Amino acid sequence: MLSKRIIACLDVRDGQVVKGVNFEDLRSAGDPAELARRYNAEGIDELVILDITATLEARRALPATIRAVARELFIPLAVGGGIRSEADAAAAIDAGADKVSVNTAALTDPRIITTLADRYGSQAVVVAVDAKRMPPEESAAGGARFAVYARSGQTAVNRDAVEWAREAESRGAGEILLTSIDRDGTKRGFECELTAAVSRAVSIPVIASGGAGTLGHFVEVFTDGCADAALAASIFHYAETSVRALKEHLHAHHIPVRR
Repeated sequence: MLSKRIIACLDVRDGQVVKGVNFEDLRSAGDPAELARRYNAEGIDELVILDITATLEARRALPATIRAVARELFIPLAVGGGIRSEADAAAAIDAGADKVSVNTAALTDPRIITTLADRYGSQAVVVAVDAKRMPPEESAAGGARFAVYARSGQTAVNRDAVEWAREAESRGAGEILLTSIDRDGTKRGFECELTAAVSRAVSIPVIASGGAGTLGHFVEVFTDGCADAALAASIFHYAETSVRALKEHLHAHHIPVRR
């Protein structure tokens, strides 16, 4: 079995890391470069920077922030937010990103996934899927359904999360970054039903995001949720646990992780 990856996420606004609940009520969590340095030393497997207002403000992710973070890392760095074109992706990679994450732009014109995969390889293209659980009366018989949202969770796009993940893979995506808006920042645990549904529907890695609050939540998402990687922010930013403690816990539960 391949090792499961632990990923830290830096949600950045105006050059500072912030964290909220359900994509709202953001509060400061520190300096991006300082947090990156800490996570790199602690043994995190990968880091993601999401410039959460870049799309809303119709601009690129801040290159100065990307460069400052990249200088602190010896691990893969993915950058999302404001990646609307091949030129935007090139700017992020030139600033130090190893991967780019696309969300709203891919929903607007899915051809961008193939364009970026052709230029950089599928391994460098992450499609971010932000999803909310649909009401029971709107779900299919025998299982829940999850609706996809764009523009930092503000706009429903009339797409089903599982179907969109399948299409993203077919167009060349190398990974799916799957965030439950319902669980984001709540620390109530990952949305394992959503994660498992998408993981079983695609053959590329699925990164679970939204809801991490305890070490046990990671065990659940790697077993019940069938995730290939798990991403967290708050519990790392505010030192509620350490990367080392998490990996030791997963190892004790026979889940393979990089030591």
